[in-house]
Amino acid sequence: MASTSVASAGHPGHLQHHFVSEEQQFDASKMGMWLFLVTEILLFSGMFVAYTVFRIWYPEVFAHSAELLDWRLGGLNTVVLLASSFTVALGVHYAQLDNKKGLVINLILTIVFATIFIVVKYFEYTGKFAHGVFPGINFQPHGVGGGHIYAEYDIPFAAQFFSIYFVMTGIHGLHVLVGMGLFAWLITRALRGHFTSSYYTPVELTGLYWHLVDIIWIFLFPLLYLI
Repeated sequence: MASTSVASAGHPGHLQHHFVSEEQQFDASKMGMWLFLVTEILLFSGMFVAYTVFRIWYPEVFAHSAELLDWRLGGLNTVVLLASSFTVALGVHYAQLDNKKGLVINLILTIVFATIFIVVKYFEYTGKFAHGVFPGINFQPHGVGGGHIYAEYDIPFAAQFFSIYFVMTGIHGLHVLVGMGLFAWLITRALRGHFTSSYYTPVELTGLYWHLVDIIWIFLFPLLYLI
């Protein structure tokens, strides 16, 4: 019992017993996050390949179908996510400086930006659904809106474009929601003083995840909205 107490006293509260040092724990955690991010890259890579194949097969159809996507909304979401990456980086910076207030403020700003992204995506989706633009066999465009006669887009293989669009942006949106949950968790921990300049691993790892989410959108935006 005495030896256990001594060992516990020699370890910071955040250091797990199976690690010999904080540096080893941080390196192991970061390696685990990078391995996870590789699986995420593989997931989206498969979808990018599917998009590329169909784009090569039906370039005119894909270009015509993309006209129904509002590049201004996509551009707004791009700016929003870039801003959120900046606030995440600032949050990590303030954690390194033991600045709890700066950390919390930037984490909150990140959630605000992520919320704006989801709200914009909600209006994009509902605008499409109102005109029968659904993925798969439910693709039955109708009506007029935004200067478009939706029935004109009911052409062969247009449904494939919108299936890819909804799947890729939907899975990406799910990742954004997960990130928002993680940031909310980090805020509660930061307010309790769990992070210091010697321990901010969860903040940095969540930041890595969020940067990947942003990078994926930077590829999605031009592929789906601009070309």
